[in-house]
Amino acid sequence: MVTKRAIHDTIVAMNDIFLTNTLTRKKEKFVPIKKGQVGIYICGPTVYRDIHIGNFRTYIMADILRRVLTYNGYKVKHIKNITDVGHMRIEEEGGAAFDPVIVEALKQGKTPQEIAETYTKQFFADEKRLNILPANIYPRASDHIREMIELIKVLLEKDYAYEANGTIYFNVKKFVSYGKLSGNTLNKIDKLLEAVRVATETDKKETADFALWKKAEKGRTLKWPSPWGEGFPGWHIECSAMSMKYLGTSFDVHTGGEDNIFPHHEDEIAQSEAATGKKFVNYWLHGGFLLVDGKKMARREGNVYTVSDIIERGYNPLSFRYLCLTAHYRSRLNFTWDSLVAAENALSNLYREISLYVSESKTNIGCAEYEERFLEAINDDLDMPRVLSVVWELVRSPYPPSAKLESLSKFDQILGLDFEKVAKESKKVSSEIKQLMAKREEARAANDFAKADTLRKKIKALGYEVVDTNKGQKLKKII
Repeated sequence: MVTKRAIHDTIVAMNDIFLTNTLTRKKEKFVPIKKGQVGIYICGPTVYRDIHIGNFRTYIMADILRRVLTYNGYKVKHIKNITDVGHMRIEEEGGAAFDPVIVEALKQGKTPQEIAETYTKQFFADEKRLNILPANIYPRASDHIREMIELIKVLLEKDYAYEANGTIYFNVKKFVSYGKLSGNTLNKIDKLLEAVRVATETDKKETADFALWKKAEKGRTLKWPSPWGEGFPGWHIECSAMSMKYLGTSFDVHTGGEDNIFPHHEDEIAQSEAATGKKFVNYWLHGGFLLVDGKKMARREGNVYTVSDIIERGYNPLSFRYLCLTAHYRSRLNFTWDSLVAAENALSNLYREISLYVSESKTNIGCAEYEERFLEAINDDLDMPRVLSVVWELVRSPYPPSAKLESLSKFDQILGLDFEKVAKESKKVSSEIKQLMAKREEARAANDFAKADTLRKKIKALGYEVVDTNKGQKLKKII
C-alpha cells in the first residue's frame, strides 16, 4: 500500500527551481517575492460550452507547476478565474464582435447566468477527472465588476485611458513599454494593428487601443451601471482586477496558453503597471498549442475534443494527462487517437507494475538515486519527458519492489496519475483468487504444471496475471 506523506516533509530544504520566463525569453532561477510563498494566477475558461482538451493541456501545465512548487516546500496560493462575461469574440465572416455566453444563452433559451453555471460545473468535473488540483479561489468575472470599475477609474485619472461615447479605452501609446512580453512593440505598429482585429470599434483614437469598459448595446442582458453608463467590462481588465485583488499588485507567476501572450497578457501588463506603477508579474509561463492530427483545433475542422469525448470512447481521462507529460509544456503537442492509445497502454503498464509491488512488505525507504534525478528534472523548467524517463528506468531497475513503490508514491505527488488509488485497489484480492493461488502453489510443488497452467488461466479470467518469482507467486492486476 502506498503511504501518503505530507509533501512538505518530502523536501527538507528549498531547492533551486528554474523556469522559462516569456517576459525575459530565458530560463531563470525562480525567486519568490515573499520567502517560502508563491502566488500563481492562471487565465481560466470562458464558460459557454464544454472546455476542450487544448485548454486542459494548459491547465495541466499549471497544475504541474503548482505541484512542483509545493513539492519543494513552498506554500502556494493559486487563483484561476472564471470568465462569464466580457470575452468578446470576432465573427469569422463580417468581423462583428459577440459575447459567446449571451449567444449560447439565446441558442438554448436560457439566461447567461444559467449557461455560465452549467459549464462552470462541467469544467470543475473535468478538472477532477484529470486530477488537476482545485485552485484556492475561482473568482468569477461577474462578481468583480466593482473592482474593475475602480481600476478603470485609476487609469482615467492617470490619463492612460479615455472615454468615447460610454466606452472606455486604454491609450496604448501612453504606455511606452507596451509590447515587452510579446514583442509587438509600438515601433512595430503595422504588425500590431494586423494582430489586433478591431474592425468594429471605430470610435477610438488609435486602432491599437483596447476597451476597458464597453457601452451596453440595446437589449443586452449582461450589463452593469457605471460612472460612464450601463455597460460591461473588457476581457483584459477582468484578469488584472481579479489577480491583483487576491495576489496583490505584484505577484510571482502568471500562466496561460501561447495564444494568450498577445493581446491578452500584453494588455494585462500595460493596464496593471500603468495603474500601479509597479511590475505586475515576475514570471510568465506559457504552454504550447495542442494540435490535433497536425492541425490547430477548430470547430470548422471538426477536430475539437473534450474530456467527455475521451471518456465516451472508452479511455481513462488520465491517459490524456499522461500524454501531456510526454512533451515539454513549451512545445506543441500533436494529439491523435493513436497517441492516446499509446499513452493509455503506457499508463496501464505502470499500473500493472504497481499492482505487483503492493504484495511486498511495506517500507519507508525509497530509491534515493532516482528520487534525486526526479527532483532535478522537475526543477529544470518542469521537464516532464525527462521525469517519465526516470520513472521507467526506476520500474526496470533491480531495486526491491517495496522501494520502487515508495519512490513512485513520491513521484505521483507531481504526476497525479492515481498510483495510490491503484495500489489500494490492487490489495483487494478476493478469497476466490486467493484459493486459486493456493491450489496453484500446491500444483507447482507437485510438478503438476498442466494444472498450474489451467489455474493461471482461471486467475487471469478474474483480472489478475500471475508472476512467478524466486519469492513465490505474485499478482499483477490487469488494467
